[in-house]
Amino acid sequence: MFTIDSFVLYVENINRSMDFYAKAFDCEPKLLSPTFAALDFATNVTVTLKQTSDLAPKSNIKGGGTELSIPVSDKTTFDKLYNDWKEKGIHFEQEPESSVFGFNLVAIDPDGHRIRIFSH
Repeated sequence: MFTIDSFVLYVENINRSMDFYAKAFDCEPKLLSPTFAALDFATNVTVTLKQTSDLAPKSNIKGGGTELSIPVSDKTTFDKLYNDWKEKGIHFEQEPESSVFGFNLVAIDPDGHRIRIFSH
């Protein structure tokens, strides 16, 4: 059995991305190097940001194409998060809607990574 250490999101600008995640999740990203940061907003998983200009080995892959899927406990928490993010100017690819698995929305970070928030 393996253990996953972290999920790495490729970003164009480490400072811009750190600012976005700090604002969205009220967390303080830890800059581990000038082009690499760890986000401390999730339980049992580390999400890290890696600036694409400093990837080793080099990669042609740019940001986006990844979705963080985050459950919240109930509709009240879901609505509060949506309203908080809207006030903070976070962009939504999908406004809140009801679906077969509950309520969900999709926000997008500066690099095109999707953040799906859902509640049953």
